[in-house]
Amino acid sequence: MACLDFVTISIPMTRKPTKQLRRGWTTGACATAATKAALMALWGDGFPETVQIILPKGETPEFRLAHTAQGDGWAEVGIVKDAGDDPDVTHGALIVARVRDCAQGVRFVAGEGVGTVTKAGLPIGVNEPAINPVPRLMMTRVTDEMAALYDRPARAEITLSIPGGEKIALKTWNPRLGIVGGLSVLGTTGIVRPFSCSAWIASIHRGVDVARADGQRHVAGCTGATSERVVQALYGLPDHAMLDMGDFSGGMLKYLRKHPIERVTIGGGIGKITKLAQGAVDLHSSRCQVDFAALNEMTQADVLRANTALEAVEIAGNELAQAVAVQAQARVLEQLRGAVTQVDIVVIDRAGVILGRVE
Repeated sequence: MACLDFVTISIPMTRKPTKQLRRGWTTGACATAATKAALMALWGDGFPETVQIILPKGETPEFRLAHTAQGDGWAEVGIVKDAGDDPDVTHGALIVARVRDCAQGVRFVAGEGVGTVTKAGLPIGVNEPAINPVPRLMMTRVTDEMAALYDRPARAEITLSIPGGEKIALKTWNPRLGIVGGLSVLGTTGIVRPFSCSAWIASIHRGVDVARADGQRHVAGCTGATSERVVQALYGLPDHAMLDMGDFSGGMLKYLRKHPIERVTIGGGIGKITKLAQGAVDLHSSRCQVDFAALNEMTQADVLRANTALEAVEIAGNELAQAVAVQAQARVLEQLRGAVTQVDIVVIDRAGVILGRVE
């Protein structure tokens, strides 16, 4: 995964790959390339076969045109997004830019499958197309470049579309962030780096921003879908209060330390919350394991023979889960480092039954 501002990607949490993985290109890079090729057709000598752009850090990828069309006063180009070896739900999507002259400056329009921002707290204003600042800057610069090349005023209306994007967006966190009608056009570097955790953490940050802007005083971060369902029902929280923490408790808490919200609930299975209680900030199984010796010290029962934290609770009883919840709360408060935030912990089993809870 790449580092993004609005996450439009579904990330299966797998072990770190051992082979060299192929990188890809963000929707913002594809949109910029499509914009450049469309302007070449509108202002120049027709559609090129390929188009090259300059990314923010100087890389110069080349893109092949997958779709072209032209009419009275407009031209459009589509480029198929290649996310490399990253498990990106937008991989293979057609990113289409239609350009036409306009009266002043560069104007962005959301076409089919591109979302509109409806909540404050994101880098783009409410009612604006969900096209992030860096892709906007890249497309503005390429408009300036083409205008200078063809001796035209640097004025263009750029309509971005992603056919099928509204359906794809249902697999992303956009609806929770208040982005409706489709996907976001993303990218800070233009490059998708496979299995990067930065994009997931960035989405947590945007979730905090939206909650704060909405005046939400209680948010929750959960390790998975079952714990999220339990916690949301337990506290009656709205969707935009549910942060997609996953395994990245440290990324969430570090941001909350600097951007505090009055109350945060962390929910998860006994295994993940045990790791949190033992000081882990990344709860994924490839990066940390339950310390059964430490767990054994929290109970009178012998749980050293347990293979999982859940099995340890089955041996020792729910008192162990409660002790884990208490210790996890203490560790979270340590990570918040004095931020004025109340902390709840909810520990569940695989079926969603609450084993321990501290408020």
